[in-house]
Amino acid sequence: MGQEIARTAFSEADHRACATRLAEETTLLRALADAQGFAAGPFVAGFELEAWLLDHAGRPNPVNEAYLRALDDPLVVPELSRFNVELNAPPVDIGPGVLAALEESLLVTWEKCQRVAHGMDTVLAMIGILPTIRDVDLDLANMSAMKRFDVLNAQVLLQRDGAPIEIDIAGEDVLYLRRHDVMLEAATTSFQLHLQVPFDAAVRYHNASLACCAPLLAAAANSPLLFGHRLWQETRVPLFEQAVELGGHRGLDDPTVRRVTFGRGYVTDSLVEIFEENLEHYPMLLPMPQTEEPARFPHVRLHNGAIWRWVRPLVGFDAAGRPHLRLEQRVLPAGPTALDMIANAGLYFGLVHTLAHQRVEADLPFDVARANFYAAARHGLDAELVWLDGRRQRARDLLLDVILSQARAGLAGFGLSAAEIEHYLGVVEARVRSGQTGAVWQLRRLARLDGDLERMMDDYLENQRAGAPVHEWTV
Repeated sequence: MGQEIARTAFSEADHRACATRLAEETTLLRALADAQGFAAGPFVAGFELEAWLLDHAGRPNPVNEAYLRALDDPLVVPELSRFNVELNAPPVDIGPGVLAALEESLLVTWEKCQRVAHGMDTVLAMIGILPTIRDVDLDLANMSAMKRFDVLNAQVLLQRDGAPIEIDIAGEDVLYLRRHDVMLEAATTSFQLHLQVPFDAAVRYHNASLACCAPLLAAAANSPLLFGHRLWQETRVPLFEQAVELGGHRGLDDPTVRRVTFGRGYVTDSLVEIFEENLEHYPMLLPMPQTEEPARFPHVRLHNGAIWRWVRPLVGFDAAGRPHLRLEQRVLPAGPTALDMIANAGLYFGLVHTLAHQRVEADLPFDVARANFYAAARHGLDAELVWLDGRRQRARDLLLDVILSQARAGLAGFGLSAAEIEHYLGVVEARVRSGQTGAVWQLRRLARLDGDLERMMDDYLENQRAGAPVHEWTV
C-alpha cells in the first residue's frame, strides 16, 4: 500500500497497458496456486501501526516529512496526511514468546519515535480517530508529499464523475458533511495485524478472519468521536468506508463492490479468487506501468493495495524470493496503549487459529458475519452478535463465555505458554469484564469534563504514556 509511483499523469495507453499486465499477472497467479508454488509455511506475525503527530495543544502537527528525515528509520513511513506516520514491525514466527516479541518490537520503535518527536516539539499518539481533529485540518494542503496519494485522490473523484463524497453517520449524534477529496480517510488510524499462512490453509484462515472481525472490534473499539460528535463505538468503520466511497466496473450499484468492504462472500477454494475479483470488478486507481518482472506480480500488488478489504490477502516474498500469502486483519483501531494492542493481537491470533479448524462457513453464514461486524462497530461490547451455535447474545457475554476460551486454545495450539497467554488475554478479559474499552473511556471522560475535548485528549495522552491498559484508567 505504501508503494510510491513515479508520476501523476497517465494516458489511455497507460491504462490499457496496466489492464493487460494486471490480467496476465492474475492468470500467472492462478497458475502458481494450481501448481502449489507458494511457500508452505511457517505461520508468521507482524503489524502496522498508524500514529498521529500532535502539537502540545493536542492538535495535528503536519510535519511528517521533516520528522521522517530526522527519524531515518525504514520501519517508519509516510501515511496519507502530513500528521500521520506508519510504524512497521519485522515479522516474527508464531510460537512461544511471539506476543512478547511483538510488544518489545513495538515499544522499541515507539520510544525511538517519541524521542525524535520531542526534539521537534511534537508528540506521537495512537488512537483510532483523534477527538481534537477539525474539518479544517483535513485539507489537501496537509496531504503527504507522495505521488500515489495525489493520484488516489484524483482517480477517486474522476471515477465519481466529480460528485462530492458524502459522510452520513448516525449515533448518539448525527454527522453529515460533503467533501471534494479523500482526506477524511486520514482521520482513521488503525493497528493492522499480518498473519502469514501456509497456502493450503489460507482459505481456512481467511474465512475464519472474517468471522473474527466482530468480536475483535467489540473488545477493542477506540473511535467514538469525530468533530465533537458522539457516533459509533468504532466510527472509523463507516468513516473509512464513506471517505473513499466508490464502486467497481460492473458493480456500481452493488453494495458489496466497494473500495472499502467486508467483501462479497467467503472464499471457496483459493485466495486467488479475491485477486480475480479485483481484476473483474475494480478499475485500477493507480495505472502506473511497473517494470518488475511478472513473476513478482507488481500490478496485482499495486492494484490490491488500493482496495481496502477489512480482511485483505497480500502477496509477499521471502528472503529467498519465494512467494507467500499473508492476511491483513484491518479492523482494529490504534491504541489505547501498546499492551492493549498486543493483547488484541493475541485475541486475533488465538481465535483465528481455533476457528480455522472449524467450518465457520457452515455455522456462520457470511451475511451474518457481516451483520455482526457492523453491529460491533456501532455498539461495541453492547452489540448483539450471532455466533457459530446460532445463538444471539451480547458481545460482552459472548467474549467472556466463548471467545476468550477459543482464543486461549488457539494460542496454546501455536505453542505459547500458559503464562504468556494469560498475560495478554488476561488484559482483554479484564477490559471486557469492566466494560471499559478505549471508546467507552473517551465518552465517559468527556461527559465528566462537560464536553471539553482538549482536556479529555490531554488525559488520554497522559494515560497512554503511563502504559497501563485502558480498563485501569480512571474516569
